[in-house]
Amino acid sequence: MLIRYKYIVFILLLTNSLSAQIGGKPGAFSRLGFGARGIAMGNAMSAVVSRDISAYYNPALIPYIEYKTVNITYSFLSLDRYLNFLSYGQAIKPSAGVSLGLINSGVRNIEERDSDGNFLRNLNTSENLFFLSFGNQIHRNVSIGITFKLFYHKLYEGITSTTVGFDLGILAKLTSTSTLGLVVKDINSKYQWNTTSIYGRAGTATTDQFPRLLIISFSYALPYELGLASIEFENSTAKTNQIRLGTELLLHNNFTLRAGLDRIVYSNNYSGIKPTFGYSLNFNLNKISTSLDYAYVIEPFSPGNIHIITLTFKF
Repeated sequence: MLIRYKYIVFILLLTNSLSAQIGGKPGAFSRLGFGARGIAMGNAMSAVVSRDISAYYNPALIPYIEYKTVNITYSFLSLDRYLNFLSYGQAIKPSAGVSLGLINSGVRNIEERDSDGNFLRNLNTSENLFFLSFGNQIHRNVSIGITFKLFYHKLYEGITSTTVGFDLGILAKLTSTSTLGLVVKDINSKYQWNTTSIYGRAGTATTDQFPRLLIISFSYALPYELGLASIEFENSTAKTNQIRLGTELLLHNNFTLRAGLDRIVYSNNYSGIKPTFGYSLNFNLNKISTSLDYAYVIEPFSPGNIHIITLTFKF
């Protein structure tokens, strides 16, 4: 029985690391992006202050939100994985904003087998992030923000972890068309495990620290309101460096086209660049400004690619 449990936990840990962006480090699900718009632009969003703003990328963006906004996202992934998003944000007069959200991720239909290889049942594992962000303009062209993050990871029956971390961000409008952002993410974020519920006295307590991220981002609004372009550089305590690129073209008042490159890692040749594409359709629904966003992500090292659909309501 002990051998069987060790085998189960090993498989669950291995499955969890398959989606990792930074060398299999903990918290990979929380680094995949947020919503179809951001992911379609290669997640180069930490300095983007136009249209749908997400505190996930930089809490200092929140003061620039114009409407009460609700985002609901559903994703289609291979290998029995799932990834869903939900958020709400609004301005607080005269110069602040607040946002809260949820990321729900996991893997279904993991086969539990005994040491002889006999099938016993299907297992599921899940990771969840609840966040609360607040931002405020401290100057006409400068804002700061903070995000409090609550992580809950259910790995196996009796094996869970609940911890708290936070992000800090700053945003500066350099000109009427260019913006610079700086974000430090996953300060104190970690998983803490205790396996005594399975192994008894042989169980151990361990801590898996998330890599802390330092992100520098720049966005530029294209002439004649044609759209925008953005670029990000990210350094992590896991000794990785990566670049993200994104662009958005407004082809019509109700139609926007997007593309990007995520995870351009020049310190690790095995991470795999992720090309991204997407679009947005805007319409009114019972006098509520509504948009349907779609993102397509070419995912390396996977038998299938990612499809993401987001519904946004502004009122």
